[in-house]
This record gives sequence, C-alpha cells and structure tokens, in this order.
Amino acid sequence: MRFAINHISAPKLGLAEFFAMTRRLGATEVEIRNDLPDVMGSMDPAEVRAEAERQGVTILSINALYPFNVWSGDLPDRAVAMADYAQACGARAVVMCPLNDGTEVAFDDLVAALKAMKPILQERGLTGLVEPLGFPVSSLRRKATAIEAIKAADGEGAYKLMHDTFHHHLAGETEFFPEWTGLVHISGVTDQHVAVEDMLDAHRVLVDGDDRLENLPQIKALLEAGYDGPFSFEPFAAEVHDAADPEAALKDSIGHIQAAA
Repeated sequence: MRFAINHISAPKLGLAEFFAMTRRLGATEVEIRNDLPDVMGSMDPAEVRAEAERQGVTILSINALYPFNVWSGDLPDRAVAMADYAQACGARAVVMCPLNDGTEVAFDDLVAALKAMKPILQERGLTGLVEPLGFPVSSLRRKATAIEAIKAADGEGAYKLMHDTFHHHLAGETEFFPEWTGLVHISGVTDQHVAVEDMLDAHRVLVDGDDRLENLPQIKALLEAGYDGPFSFEPFAAEVHDAADPEAALKDSIGHIQAAA
C-alpha cells in the first residue's frame, strides 16, 4: 500500500514541517488545500513547488474546487485560478466537489460543468478528481452518476474519481470503480451514537479498530480489483486537528491499516 497525507491531517503544521512529517512517516505524496489550512491563499506557488522539491514530496492535488457542478457566478474564475496555482506549484490534480446544501443540480448542468472545466485542466496538464459526496443533501452522491456524466462530457482523459471511504459508506454504495479511481481518501468514524445519515465531517477521525465505515474492507476491495494508487488520510474531526502529536497518531493509524489490510 501507498499512503499519502492530506494537510487536513495536521492543519496546525506549516507547510515545510508538514512535508517533513510526511517523509518521516515513510510517505512521499501529499495533498494541499485551499481551506484548512489555506496554502493556496497564503503562499506563493513557486515557494510551495520549491519546498516540495527540496523535501522530495509529490503534490497529488489541491483540495478543493466547490461547487464545481454549478458553473456560474465566480466559479469559472476560481476554477482558472486554482488550476493556474496547481500548475505553478507542481500539483498533479484538482479535487472537485459538488454542491452540498440540499439543492438539486440537473444532470445536464453537471455535464456542462465538466465540459467547461475540461480545457482548463487539459491546457495545464492536470487531472480533475471528481468527488461525489455521500451526504443526503449532496447534489452528486454516487460514483456511477459521476462516471456517466464524465462520459457524456467526453472527459475520460481529463477526469478520474476520488473514492472517499466516508462518502462511499454514507451513500450506501457497493460498487467499486478501480479503473476510474485516481485517488482514495480514508477516514473513520468511531462515534457509536451517531446514525449514518447524520454523520458529518466533524465525525471523521483516523482509522482505527473502532471504525464504523468499513475502511479495511473498502481498501481490500480496491486493491484486489486492481487499484494501485495512494490512500490519503483526510480526517476533519477537531480531536485530530488538536492532537498534541499528529505524527504519532498518523503512525498508529498507518500501522493498524497495514496490519489488517
């Protein structure tokens, strides 16, 4: 297995220390963000590229363009800005998340957004990682729908799926698409009292023996089906963000997954 680390796993670390921690954990692949922490909004992309090269890490993605499937307002300008930044800092992909506020988005609008984003990505040598969100209020919950839209947009060369173990579980999905999967996000939920339909990002912790999301079966299914890319930690819970030693916590989670996978 290849592990990657999303900066959300240790958001209080500066970029250089985040990269260094990743290397100490035995990984060489990272994801940076435009929110927590906002690397894109706070650092020159040339600095990010130079630091990544100095420490020998590959930037898999910037996370995330939202809501990518509503191609209106300032979204086209934000998409170009994020793609420009990704190219300049050496990132390989842009994560793309759908509208998640209970508003429905027509399939044709989803396809139109993918068509509009495609040349922006292709001109910069980037991949769009389309991430269905499994929340009940999400406008794009299932990977099969995302694949159908990508095909309708003639976007097979521009897009891959983001398989997120949390969202896969929330959406009640059972099908895996390893040939479409460009990256996998992993996180667990250990709260025994929250119903699946009520799970939120705030419940997402590192994967351990109390996980309710079936991360290990999902990981095994992807590997057995031929997925050979990295598994990137993406926990959002405050208890993870506030951990006194995020490196030790990540090391424990990596060890648990390696022992059981």
